[in-house]
Amino acid sequence: MAAEQARESERDAIVAALAPVVDGLVATFGPMCEVVLHDYRRPEESVVAVAGSVTGRAVGGAMSEIGMRIVARGDEAGDELNYVTRTRGGKLVKASTMVLRDSTGTVFGALCVNLDVTAVGDAHALLGALAGIGGTPADVPVTTFGNDIDSVVDAILDAHRLRQNGSWSALDRAQRLELFRGLDEQGVFAVRRAIEQVAARLGISRASAYSYLSQARAEARAMTDRATTDTTSPGGHA
Repeated sequence: MAAEQARESERDAIVAALAPVVDGLVATFGPMCEVVLHDYRRPEESVVAVAGSVTGRAVGGAMSEIGMRIVARGDEAGDELNYVTRTRGGKLVKASTMVLRDSTGTVFGALCVNLDVTAVGDAHALLGALAGIGGTPADVPVTTFGNDIDSVVDAILDAHRLRQNGSWSALDRAQRLELFRGLDEQGVFAVRRAIEQVAARLGISRASAYSYLSQARAEARAMTDRATTDTTSPGGHA
């Protein structure tokens, strides 16, 4: 108990030390920059400090799909640096997400830097067109940034259903388990009330949702166990 309290105090101290950094970075890089400090011990309201307004986040707001993915990976999560995404409002954002760890290596938060590079992208396209070398840019994934965790869960669920290309009733058992496994891998079920929200969106009972989640996790563990056995068996690779 005392050791856990000491770790909690350490995490609190790290968050408190980083809070002034949020304002300092935005003051350095200007109005096109946003810095968000997350404490994943409170996943539904993980934003504890924010400066800038690229994604419109506020203190007490929710994590995005990126944060959920980090929560799902736990201590295996790593920094995600210099990636490009797009907000639902159309802004092109260059971002980096740096995980926060305590002295035991436990991931408990993240510091995120978001740069609005929409104008840069427009200028690049214009110059390319003038030079005759314009082309179609690669598709940039859309990320839901919101202060309401329910909207983020809904966006992830919608994306999975689009990939499944059909309604829940049209999916067979394997596809249904794949859907739940995918949602679980993205950290959706680390959010309070998410199982009820997913069940309601799919039109199934909460008991059925729990059952599919349990089966999906069991299959995922079985696949991991088989992979471990294959690599450690005499005929496998150590």
